[in-house]
Amino acid sequence: MRFTKMHGLGNDFVVIDDMSLQLKNYDELARWLCDRNFGIGADGMVLLQHSDKAAFRMRIINSDGSEAEMCGNALRCIGKYVYEKGLTAETVISLEMYNDVKILRLRVAGNTVSTVEVDMGEPYLDSDQVPVTGEKRRVVGEEVSAAGETFTFTAVSMGNPHCVIFTDDAAGVPLETWGPALETHPAFPRKTNVEFVEVSSPGEASFRVWERGVGPTLACGSGACAVLVAGVLNKKLDRKAKLHLPGGPLEIEWRDDNHVYMTGPATEVFQGELVTGDDFADKYLKK
Repeated sequence: MRFTKMHGLGNDFVVIDDMSLQLKNYDELARWLCDRNFGIGADGMVLLQHSDKAAFRMRIINSDGSEAEMCGNALRCIGKYVYEKGLTAETVISLEMYNDVKILRLRVAGNTVSTVEVDMGEPYLDSDQVPVTGEKRRVVGEEVSAAGETFTFTAVSMGNPHCVIFTDDAAGVPLETWGPALETHPAFPRKTNVEFVEVSSPGEASFRVWERGVGPTLACGSGACAVLVAGVLNKKLDRKAKLHLPGGPLEIEWRDDNHVYMTGPATEVFQGELVTGDDFADKYLKK
């Protein structure tokens, strides 16, 4: 089984062309492949599949075996993958993910994709859409207590839930303590991603993220979109800003069409082949 290791600003994935393989038992396979000691090592496994709604379909299984509804960094990686592997000659690509279709615009120099702009769609702001427990409302500047602390947060969904917290010192946040406590807080019935954001100007901010089902990651594309939306709602950021993550910056814009656009790079690290036998076929390949 061939695979490609890719990353978007350090948020890394094992990418597999599943259009011919037709794998099964995704959760167990992802936990094995993503294990950084006993597998290939990655934040998630990304499967490229056939789609009835778009040019391609993408599924991402987190390193803990759960399926992600949205992943901006993986979207950019797949855009680069399908173009550079010769699976399409188009530079505007439709890609299905979790019953939604995203539009990717590739910026190409020669035969290489330099950056990918993703139309991430409209943000969901009502609490029942994020979701957050309680009566239906927009959750902007509410308080939640976890790990012995009280946090002021804004809830945004970009197809997946985000809890955005503004702080004066993002680098000093005890992410390994606060992140999991907030991810699994009862206020978030489908758990949540957590972003700790330090704003330096209306056009620039830096943040760290605890990703639901993964833990600390070097970048989170949907998280960057949620951060910008939360920054606008709290009058801290302009509708277009550069957002710095540990793995590098993303350009995010919340345009007049109410869609959020994310622009950033994707990188291929290496290609490999997993030598498999009958046990693998029986366990992970559909008959």
